[in-house]
Amino acid sequence: MRALLVLLMLLVPVFPAFALPAAPAAVGSAASAAAGSLVTEAELRRVIGDFLTRKTEHLSAEIVVKKIGINGDLKLPAGKPSFEVIAPERWEGWGNSSLALIVRVDDRVVRNLTVQVEVEALSEMVIATRTLERGEVVGENDVAIARRDLAHLQGRFSRDLKEVIGMRVKSAIRANSPLRGDYLERLPIIKSGQLVTIVVENEVVRITASGRAKGSGALGDTISVQNLSSQKELAARVVDATTVRVDF
Repeated sequence: MRALLVLLMLLVPVFPAFALPAAPAAVGSAASAAAGSLVTEAELRRVIGDFLTRKTEHLSAEIVVKKIGINGDLKLPAGKPSFEVIAPERWEGWGNSSLALIVRVDDRVVRNLTVQVEVEALSEMVIATRTLERGEVVGENDVAIARRDLAHLQGRFSRDLKEVIGMRVKSAIRANSPLRGDYLERLPIIKSGQLVTIVVENEVVRITASGRAKGSGALGDTISVQNLSSQKELAARVVDATTVRVDF
């Protein structure tokens, strides 16, 4: 029996070992997950930064972007990405605000992000060098030019020293505060009850009459005056400390 087994082993051919072919990769969810694109945080910040540059390019100010609230990269589906930034309608481009960053892939909206931004806008303006009380007249030594952040201001402020020197303070202004236009008023050069010369003229004729001011007015103001001859009241523009002109 042993001899027979040995004989069979010698007669039967021996085939080499082989591996089965690998199963084909599944097509579907795994392959789709690998497809797509990645937008880096730096690219997103650049998109927002470019928008802020365009938004503030008309300002006479030094712009400093202090915050862009984006953290991390953005994974998108495969396709061509595009971006749109939308700001609140009345936002002027400085201070704190929430911007909408709309992300599209092949013109289809895939993400709508809210991005917090903080923008500093430094502009030169007139400030008080000391506290100015109501009724004071602004002198040359009372004001100076300094830079302030527009985000911390309200109302119209003055940029030119000539605009404020000689003006009278209507509301107290603290030292180092910008001078707002609504806190100042021009000094009247004609006072109520004062006798004035009324001038009526055009290219052909010039007529003058005596009158009495019925109100006070600064240069260029329109006040009511009474013609002493006719006793009629009419509106006239202050020309100088003794003259008013009727425009027609």
